[in-house]
Amino acid sequence: MNLKLLLVLSLLASVASAHFGVVIPSNSTIDDPSQAKEKITYKFTHPFEGMMMNLDKPIEAGVFVNGKKEIISNLVEKKDGKMSYYEAEYNVKHPGIYQFYMDPKPYFEPAENIFIRHITKTVVDAYGYGEGWDEQIGLKTEIIPLTRPYALYKGNIFSGKVLYKGKPAKNTIVEVEYLNLKGLKAPGEDYITQEVKTNEFGEFSFAMPLAGWWGFSALSQDDEKIKKDGKDYPVEIGAVIWVETKDYK
Repeated sequence: MNLKLLLVLSLLASVASAHFGVVIPSNSTIDDPSQAKEKITYKFTHPFEGMMMNLDKPIEAGVFVNGKKEIISNLVEKKDGKMSYYEAEYNVKHPGIYQFYMDPKPYFEPAENIFIRHITKTVVDAYGYGEGWDEQIGLKTEIIPLTRPYALYKGNIFSGKVLYKGKPAKNTIVEVEYLNLKGLKAPGEDYITQEVKTNEFGEFSFAMPLAGWWGFSALSQDDEKIKKDGKDYPVEIGAVIWVETKDYK
């Protein structure tokens, strides 16, 4: 196989693989004060394959709790090879539903001639609070969980509703990937990224067959474009949510 063909196949593989914003806490549920210091990790990656993309410092990172946003400013840049990602610590002091989120700086994907902006969140329950896990943060695009998005078992079905500018995003592709920390191998390329579509109400469902973290990314074309080198480029805006499943001990 010649070098040119290898480069083409490599490019096609990178295009076929799904990009995901990632916001992962050290605990998706907090039951004890010893778990109260959350470490939040922010990445941009291909979750199943483990291939990192560079993440610039997010435009905004925060937590939504008790109906209010709180900006998280103590982000620390980390490196995975040459690629940057970020971590932050947050002390959970009171019972509540904590929605950690980031709005990243759009990433230019030259293979597709688009900018990618994946607005990403995850939901943490502290001390069995249990109310308000379906509240909107008010992001430009957002997945509102219809299934409680924490304390889920392997095999549970996760359902959500995709909003874009506050309205249901119907007939929208939702990409689903497993955060593969175990070195699992997929049967083929098509298995890596699962896809479902929203119905006319913007709703979707997916059964999660493995224990671990699952990312759901609902993709829309934004109504804004970004200028680069004198040219306007479209923006793929994604509403991303991460949920964790566990197995019985």
